[in-house]
Amino acid sequence: MKHNLFDLFQNRFPADRSEPFIETGDSRVYTYAEAEQASSRFARLLGDRGVQPGDRLAVQVDKSPEAVFLHLASLRLGAVYLPLNTAYRDAEMTHFFTDAEPKALICRPEDEAERGALARASDVSCVLTLNGGGEGTLIAESRGLDADYPTAETDADDIAALLYTSGTTGRPKGAMLSHHNLSSNLLTLHEAWGWNSTDVLLHALPLFHTHGLFVALGCVLLNGTRMLFQSNFDVDEAVRLLPRASVFMGVPTHYVRLLSHSGLTRDVCRTMRLFVSGSAPLMEETFHAFAERTGHTILERCGMTETCMNMSNPLDGERIAGTVGPPLPGIEARITDSEGKELDAGDTGMLEVRGPNVFKGYWRQAEKTAAEFRGDGFFITGDLARIDKRGYVSIVGRAKDMIISGGYNVYPKEVEMVIDTVEGVAESAVVGLTHPDFGEAVVAVVRRREEIGRPSEEEIIAAVKQDLANYKVPKRVFFTEELPRNSMGKVQKNVLRENFADTFSAPPGNT
Repeated sequence: MKHNLFDLFQNRFPADRSEPFIETGDSRVYTYAEAEQASSRFARLLGDRGVQPGDRLAVQVDKSPEAVFLHLASLRLGAVYLPLNTAYRDAEMTHFFTDAEPKALICRPEDEAERGALARASDVSCVLTLNGGGEGTLIAESRGLDADYPTAETDADDIAALLYTSGTTGRPKGAMLSHHNLSSNLLTLHEAWGWNSTDVLLHALPLFHTHGLFVALGCVLLNGTRMLFQSNFDVDEAVRLLPRASVFMGVPTHYVRLLSHSGLTRDVCRTMRLFVSGSAPLMEETFHAFAERTGHTILERCGMTETCMNMSNPLDGERIAGTVGPPLPGIEARITDSEGKELDAGDTGMLEVRGPNVFKGYWRQAEKTAAEFRGDGFFITGDLARIDKRGYVSIVGRAKDMIISGGYNVYPKEVEMVIDTVEGVAESAVVGLTHPDFGEAVVAVVRRREEIGRPSEEEIIAAVKQDLANYKVPKRVFFTEELPRNSMGKVQKNVLRENFADTFSAPPGNT
């Protein structure tokens, strides 16, 4: 079946292509006509430089309207879009070049010498540049080209994007997302979240990640309306722009920062219809504080690189703190034990999902792909979760983060929820560290609220003992100014495990 995601987007563009699409922080407005023309010129240039349908297009650039048009150009070409975090270093980039074997690289001008050399060493034949201000060789060399590039006739199962996982264990692996994976998910989200002709999105997310690239941008493209475009999240600017928006999508850190801003009021949020949170767990305290301050209940949802969005709290209906809602229409979810047997409602186990959104597999890793799917097509997500009788899903943590202490399973989220209720605690992260006696010991890393108080290690341990079994109680509590996070706000527990790895290697009397 022929299906190109760009065709779906283009069919939803406003009839009057002079309608605004992107408005930047400096009040520059880009229309849908400009998006069509620029993406066509980019596609023509890249095609002339040898990029063909199915070729990988590696992109490591700052967020800009031109970066959006480049994504659309990749779809028009039938190429495989490979967005890369600008924070990646040489060793990581070398892995992507050798594993994905892209035909072309688009990078920042200041990175051209270094990145270009790495790319050419990996037989990447075309290197072009683009900066956050919309300048570079991509722009210069495409200027004046015909803006009538024909959209490639791709099949629904052809790969539209290759997104590499975070790689917290081992080398990052590429998730292959087809045109149908993305379009089916976006159509579902567009309907589930009630998008309408008056919606304006405040876009404050990066464009190298599912949340900002596919969910936020994709919903706007399906809607044919405008977005207010922040190159990076700036809380002052966000508060200034909220009265002109109706939808905001952010990570929990964004909501914490909004709550810390004195200008966040109900009046500022008067035009807002929907606040969506994802990419990391939202603390219940943040959920309730935001509702009290703004009168808006955050809609928390859950997805992953391999599947885009799987679950969502309802647009109309109860949104429950600590849950990510039921599965989206057309998507199935279940909880299984270590043998793959489905568990009862309320039991904790492995979350598995099945639906048209689930990716085709890992790039050039057939054995890894086969190991992550059940025979009936369910994908093993790696998340530990439970589903209540209403069908709402609660994520407990990642399976790799589960702690086995003295033969007992400890789910970090359960311990974190107790610690986070202690007065003076801002947030916590619980990890397992190698222990000579227990195999693994429960350890908590805590960020304290300076303005409220400074609970001690002993006070936090005592609080956990009141609510949880002894084997779940942290053996140690450490304090930090900030928890390490990745670009999407997720706490990097692998970093914490590395930082505190030697905690219990000292003689027993010193632990």
